[in-house]
Amino acid sequence: MPQNPEVLLGPGDDAALVRAPDGRFVVTTDLLLEGRHFRLDWSSGYDVGRKAAAQNLADVAAMGAEPTALVVALGVPAKTETAWADALADGFRDECAEVGAAVVGGDVTRSETVVVAVTAFGDLGGRAPVTRAGARPGDTVAVTGRLGFAAAGLALLAEGRAERWRAERAERAGEPEGEDGLAELVAAHRRPRPPYACGPEAARLGATAMLDVSDGLVQDLGHVAEASGAAIDLEPASLPLPEVLRAAGRLLGTDPFDWVLGGGEDHALAATFPPGVRLPPHWIVVGRVREGRGVSVLGRPAPHRAGWDHFRE
Repeated sequence: MPQNPEVLLGPGDDAALVRAPDGRFVVTTDLLLEGRHFRLDWSSGYDVGRKAAAQNLADVAAMGAEPTALVVALGVPAKTETAWADALADGFRDECAEVGAAVVGGDVTRSETVVVAVTAFGDLGGRAPVTRAGARPGDTVAVTGRLGFAAAGLALLAEGRAERWRAERAERAGEPEGEDGLAELVAAHRRPRPPYACGPEAARLGATAMLDVSDGLVQDLGHVAEASGAAIDLEPASLPLPEVLRAAGRLLGTDPFDWVLGGGEDHALAATFPPGVRLPPHWIVVGRVREGRGVSVLGRPAPHRAGWDHFRE
């Protein structure tokens, strides 16, 4: 039986039964396609399970809700090994355990490539949902979680540099190959680490708008600005730029701020708060909301690519 007390009936019947304590529930869905959202030579079944769960659980948290349950529809080729499917299920289980949620059912069918469709549910705990449309002039813009890590990891994999760098570093140091900073970036692409608890926290702090950064900070804040009928001035100098991102930028000849501002899939949270709200230190103020339209990047060039476009990439 699933651990979450809101799950009254889990897998085994034609449908599951999940409690909606305040009479409402948050629901979201995502589709992951092999070759589009993951590659089997770059990610294990366990990685894919963690990633698929994470991006849905982050969407629930971004509404200010507590995730409760997932249902998963899976399409796999007939040649798929049972061990790979078991690892996928383990990935879902372990990512759900991060928030006390559970996989309560789903379906499996044969397909030409691996297809993972996830629907997630969440409980608002009696609070109003935090949407993209509530930002008002004078509000503070803040982010929490990692930015640019997953995009840098993807770039390293695409250039074939991650493993070579590790081998060269180990040879120079005379030590066996092992985990290092760039491996952390690759791991971030394979298994994002959303700051789940910060979604409900932001709601309790009075956040006026919020979303998870799945397609790039500039692009996603643009969604907030558009939905709210306001403008956002983003101050990149406020954003942390860890040395590991600088190192990857030097290695690939890339401005690491392009990953921070334009890279997605870390599923950090970005939110707006009324003036005067005292934020915990893990929320970093990165801008302000004002009258107008769109997002302005202050003090430096905008990234070469503002964010992910599913029909362009």
